[in-house]
Amino acid sequence: MLIRYLLPSPACCSFRYGLAFLSCYGFFVVYSLRVNLSVAMVDMLNNTHHSSGNHSGSLCPSHSHPPRPKRNHTASVYDWDSETQGWILGSFFYGYILTQIPGGYLAGRFGPKWLMGFGILGTVIFTLLTPVAADLGPSYLIAVRVMEGIGEGVTFPAMHTMWAVWAPPLERSRLLTISYTGAQIGTVISLPLSGEICFYLDWTYVFYIFGAFGILWFILWTFMVYDSPNTHPWISERERVFITTSLKNELCTSGNNIPWRAIVTSRPLWAIVVAHFSYNWTFYTLLTLLPTYMNDILGFSIQQNGMLSALPYLGCAVLAVLSGQVADYLRERCQYSTVKVRKAFTIVGMMGPAVFLVAAGYTGCNYTLAVTFLTLSSSLGGVSASGFNINHLDIAPSYAGILLGITNTFATIPGMVGPVIATALTKQNTIEEWQTVFYIAAAINLFGALVYTLCGRGTVQPWAVHTS
Repeated sequence: MLIRYLLPSPACCSFRYGLAFLSCYGFFVVYSLRVNLSVAMVDMLNNTHHSSGNHSGSLCPSHSHPPRPKRNHTASVYDWDSETQGWILGSFFYGYILTQIPGGYLAGRFGPKWLMGFGILGTVIFTLLTPVAADLGPSYLIAVRVMEGIGEGVTFPAMHTMWAVWAPPLERSRLLTISYTGAQIGTVISLPLSGEICFYLDWTYVFYIFGAFGILWFILWTFMVYDSPNTHPWISERERVFITTSLKNELCTSGNNIPWRAIVTSRPLWAIVVAHFSYNWTFYTLLTLLPTYMNDILGFSIQQNGMLSALPYLGCAVLAVLSGQVADYLRERCQYSTVKVRKAFTIVGMMGPAVFLVAAGYTGCNYTLAVTFLTLSSSLGGVSASGFNINHLDIAPSYAGILLGITNTFATIPGMVGPVIATALTKQNTIEEWQTVFYIAAAINLFGALVYTLCGRGTVQPWAVHTS
């Protein structure tokens, strides 16, 4: 009887894979709420402030599209200058960075379910208040965006804490890539859908509709998710024993005494910090400035083709899920060590984007080739999801939420300063200036891959498995 319980529990209809798909839905909500403002902003401004946003002044011949008839919308519009717009769009990160480490600590202390749930619910509520805040003034909208960032800041650390007790070691890559792919799916869907909502309804409905998706997610999360297999009332005994037995030698039995000194002096952790920071530099540079590059250099208004703007993130999501399957296959069936798999996937997921990003700067006005290289750059980044991105669970599953909070704090900095530096380097919008931006991002990516290759580890660290 005991042998039957110790056999791997089937993935089909299992609660751990149910958690993966429901958390994927949660991250879909998170990223939809994060990026929809950048699309809605176009319709929130007076025409006099963004009429120059066409592509008539691009370096390359423009790609004209049949104009769509302007609908008679009744939503308010605002006279915000470019500096105010920048503060509004960037304010999210100032809240987001504040709750990374506290989120990891609170999830470990009080449980990840409700921290994750109320974090996203709070973000949803402030999203629904966005139209009211915009009417009150830009300072109110900035405050709302900061609060959204605070709510979203706890989500990744909380989910890592959840996976520490739900993900069997040899299924981590598969489960976590399914879970976190919701971020790319949210970007893929919300970019074009937000544009269509603005066109057929008005910009206020962007926040109401995606907010409704968030409310539905919170209801499902409340009734279907539990902090651990041992507290889940409906899980089968076979799955519960399989999960807990596979983790029995990895989890710390004294959760109240956090070894802060050992954590902050851990070389494997700092290897993840450098890799995470480096990867996000390229990710946020593309996320923020890709529309500008396509508009000002390639002569294509990305707002006229939302699906094309989402293509890099679709490729990233597909390769992330595939890499998770391959990584666990290599570890389980081919007996490759965890550290070799993590380093190999990190190298591919960081060096590949660097190569194609630099190549994109030398395509000139070959629009098809430029878009192909930029898409390949972003897509290959998805491979790193099975590399450094989940390595926290390999080296210290008991403190995975805290570790992710630390690395994500540093990894948020590129979102705050990377686009600012890139914008400062492209004042004349020449191809040579953009080549410099791409070279810098590629060099940072290569540096992160090198540091992780030299210092990364794949086994639980001694300070993470002590007993009381």
